[in-house]
This record gives sequence, C-alpha cells and structure tokens, in this order.
Amino acid sequence: MIYAVIDTNVLVSSLLTKNEDAATVRVMHAVTDGIITPLYHMAMLLEYAEVLSRPKFGFSETRINAVMKMMIKYGVQVFPKPTGEILVDMDDLIFYEVAMEKRDDGSYLVTGNKKHYPVRDFIVTPSQMLEIIDNYSGGN
Repeated sequence: MIYAVIDTNVLVSSLLTKNEDAATVRVMHAVTDGIITPLYHMAMLLEYAEVLSRPKFGFSETRINAVMKMMIKYGVQVFPKPTGEILVDMDDLIFYEVAMEKRDDGSYLVTGNKKHYPVRDFIVTPSQMLEIIDNYSGGN
C-alpha cells in the first residue's frame, strides 16, 4: 500500500483529459484499485469540492460527488501537526502537512505543480508516482 496526498490539480486533470492512459488518470485508477491510499483532511475535501464546482470545468454535481466519495471511501483522514513551512501558495500548506504527517509511513504528495512546494523527494508528479507504483509492485 502506498500513501499519497493527491493535489487538486491532479484530480482536475484526470477528470478533464480524454486520454485514459494519462498519468493523472492512471494515478486515480491506482486509488480505486487499492494500490494508492489517498490521505486527506477536511480542508482538502473542501478545496476539491470548491475547485471541481467551478463553472469553467463543467463537471456535474454527480461526478463531483462521486470523486469526493471515492476519496473518503479509499482514503485515510489525517490530522496533521503544523510544519511551519512557508509555501508559494499557502492554500497548498494543508496538502504538504498531511503528507508530512504520514512521512514515517512513506507517504507521497502527487502534484502537477511541484514548484508550489519545497524540493523534497516525496513530492512527485503523476508520472513519477507511476514509476514508484511500478517499482513497488515489481518488488512484491
């Protein structure tokens, strides 16, 4: 099992793409396949809902609710301690802190915007997450 915080941009991208083989889509399939256990906090769920509800994306309420239910069903709620980290976009802090809270369990933060976070080996792109999954499965 791989613990991962899924950044909002990964969710949005996975829902927008028509390419079923896109890295973001494959990461989300890894959640429903039980390979990735998403880590979440209520503040993250609120951001997911707010962003996915933006008219520019045109996602139906049904689709948004399905994503939210998926994250809760397959995920683990985390109550992180403050890290004191200062980020470019402080709205991203909760994602970073949730990942940090489970670092002892080898958690990752999967994002399409690595520049929003400090340079850390556990902050990865969707493509890098797929490589980690491949290495993880290959080792079992």
